This record gives sequence, structure tokens and C-alpha cells, in this order.
Amino acid sequence: MRIIGLDLAITGKHAAIVMAENGQYLSPVFKLRTWPKELAALLDRSRQDVEAAHPVAVIMEPTGYAWLPVASYLCRQAGVTVYLVNTQAVADLRRYLKKHAKSDRIDSRVLCKIWLVSPEKLHPLRLPEGDMLALRQACKQLDQVTDRITAIKNQVTALDHTVWLGGLSRLVFKEAFGPAALWSRQHFYDPRQVLCAGADSIRQQWQAAALDEADPGQWAQYLVELAAEVVAIYDHPSPYVDFAAWQAQMHLNLHSLAHFEAQQRHLRLKVVRPLYRRLHPSRHLETLRGVGQDSAAVFLSFIAHPDRFATQRLLRGWSGMVPRSSQSGESESQGLRISQAGPDLVKKYAFLDADVARLWDPQLAKIYHDQMVHKGKHHNQAVCTVATHLLDRVLVILKEDRPYQLRDVDGSLLTRQQARQVVLEHYTVPKEVRQRNNKNARRKRANQRAERNFARSQDKKVGKAPSAG
Repeated sequence: MRIIGLDLAITGKHAAIVMAENGQYLSPVFKLRTWPKELAALLDRSRQDVEAAHPVAVIMEPTGYAWLPVASYLCRQAGVTVYLVNTQAVADLRRYLKKHAKSDRIDSRVLCKIWLVSPEKLHPLRLPEGDMLALRQACKQLDQVTDRITAIKNQVTALDHTVWLGGLSRLVFKEAFGPAALWSRQHFYDPRQVLCAGADSIRQQWQAAALDEADPGQWAQYLVELAAEVVAIYDHPSPYVDFAAWQAQMHLNLHSLAHFEAQQRHLRLKVVRPLYRRLHPSRHLETLRGVGQDSAAVFLSFIAHPDRFATQRLLRGWSGMVPRSSQSGESESQGLRISQAGPDLVKKYAFLDADVARLWDPQLAKIYHDQMVHKGKHHNQAVCTVATHLLDRVLVILKEDRPYQLRDVDGSLLTRQQARQVVLEHYTVPKEVRQRNNKNARRKRANQRAERNFARSQDKKVGKAPSAG
């Protein structure tokens, strides 16, 4: 066996080194680019003094998408097995071998050493088909656009709090980003302009726009009253505030918001969902309560080949939803964060879907209830535990391509209504338990501990003061 440690570069040359199975390096670190001749020369160099079909293992990190063309070529070559390793594992091993140094030469050697240090963590790469890879990339793009939309909405909300004292969503509009709120920001964001126009004029212009026939524009009066309060705060004319500049900033935010929302609709309706339905025609993943088309597309495209996970434990480790552990002697740390080793989108949708599934699936609801009531976990920790069990079910559905059936904890089949009733009757978390474990309660306990520690430190200082004198 020959092992090649290949440290990929996105714009520069890759760094490679050849190692024998016993750990002896057979070449110095050398450079190459992603060209067929150079990749062929890499394999020839690794097979010097052995037969042409001698097995070769190529170990790489998933650097951007630089791994894809390299893997596409190498996976087609006889006797070559490609491994993509987790970047966090590579970083941990590099810190152990070379704590204060990092370079392409060191990284290529570290990649080889993984073969000797932790071979059980190496899993042969199975390239997804073109459509599956396209679906994965589209899911990433959709998530990126969604994040941009969220960021813009946060900017709009922050500007509302400054200009309108936070009163638009609190006192005027029922929906912060409904048709009326967006129209008002577009045409009447300057409170001075609102006062000049008056409630009747604003209401007439809103009705003429015909954006929401069910809304007659009664909010216009509240908008005028709020504008009077704003002008009283900032004065008119204000020596410190340029309302026209704020109006221009809001126009830019709304233009960007409309642009990214259009991109989001296109990606979701014209790219992600059509690809998902073609690659998973049975749509059995959606029989899991909480799993919709978007999250099913993420699970399908990232798992791709479910048979590469021989056990559910391997899928959990790959997903990164398993919690860290820290145990020594008789002590064991509790409430540690998840390892976060896997794809971010898989973790994100596993968490969101699990939070819905626990409300409908008695088996998952029991897990959540036990974590909250008997094990003292807070909501996020309990949902993460449910998410690992949800991923177990996702793996089974993809392997067997059969629909999921709701069952009671004793295994008996249930309808959707029966399952919901079981959850409500037996697995509802008491209010006092939620209050015990919610964010405010944890913060209060942390503040109390900090105050006690500070008091102890002050007592010690007072006790040592006389002897020091």
C-alpha cells in the first residue's frame, strides 16, 4: 500500500508526499496542479518499484471545491482509493505533531500520518452523481440567500428602533414585514413627511396601491400619532438627524430585500424542489413529521449514498450532532456542546425539524420529555438529542425507501390525530420545568454563582489583610 498526503490549494499548486504503509516517506514534498498529466505522474511516482496496479490511498481535505476535479480523476483510476478527512481532525493532529508551525509541507505529511494514527476514521469517498451534487450546491445557495434576507431584516428592524423608537411593529403594524409595513417604509419613512400628509391622505394612497384589500389602512392614524412623538424627540428641524438620509438608507435595504427574496423564490421553486422530487420521487422523507421539502433535499443531497453508513452511530458522528464528552475518574462533565463536526446544513435542519417532530411523534416526544424532566436539560439540549434520533429515521427511510409510520412507545400504529393526543396527554413538559431550565433562569443562577465567588474572594482578601500588615 502506498499513501499519498495531498494538501489541496484553491489558486496555487497542491502539495503532495508519498508514504509507505510502515510510515516511511518515499518522496520529498513536491508540487503539482490539477492537470491530468500531473495527476498521472503523481500516481506513477507513488508506484515506483512496485507493480502498476499496486493499491494507492490518497488522503485529502475538502478545501472548497478544489477536491472535486482531483477526486473525479483519481476515483476512476484502478487501485486508487480517495479519502476526504475532516478538517478539524487534521488541525488537531497538526497541533500535536507541529504545535507552532503550519505550512503546506507539514499539512501533506499530517494527512499521511492519519493513515497510521486513526485509520478507523477514514471512509472511502463515494462521489455523488452530478444531479445530487447540484442539489447539494443549490441547498447551500438557498441557505446563503436566506441568511442574507435575515441580515437585511435585522438591519431594517434596527433602523426602525432608531428612527421610529421601535414603535412601528409594536404600535402600528401587526406584521413587521407585511405589505402595509413595507409600503409605509417605502413611501412614508420620514416622520416629518407623515405629519405633513396626514392620516387621511396616507390611507387613501394605501388603498389606491391595492396591495392588501383586507386592510383598509386604519393604521395610518397610529402612524401619524407615532410620527408626532418621534419629531418631539428629535426636534424639527433636528440639528443631529438627517431624516432624508435615513429614508434613502431604508430604500436601499428594501431594494436589497426584494432582490434576495426573488432569488430565494427562484432557488426554492425552480431549482431545489424540482431536483429533489426527481432524485427522490417517492418523497418518503416527508412522511417524517417536521421534515419538509427543503430539509428533505438537504438530507438527501448530503447523505447521498446512505449505504456508506453501516450503522446509525456512524451517521451521528458524521452529522456532528453528538455532544462532546469529558470524563475523568468519578467525575463527568454535563451539558457540553455538540461536536459540530459535520455539515452545518444537516445540523441546522435536523434541529429545526426535531423541534417540530417532538410535538407529533410520541417516541420522539418521550425522548424530549425525559431529557427535560428527568435529566435536567434545557430546551436546546433536549432538541439536539431528539435530532440524533430523527437522523436515525432519515437514514432508515433512505436505505429502505419506505414511508415512516407514527407509533406509540409500545410500537402500536397511530394516526396523526392519535399521536398528537398521546403527546399532549403524556409528554407535555410542565411549565415549572421549562422555567427552571430556560435561558433567564440559567443566567440568574450564573449571576448568583458569580456574586458568591466574588464575595468569597473579598472575604479572603479581608482575612489576609491584617497578616500582610
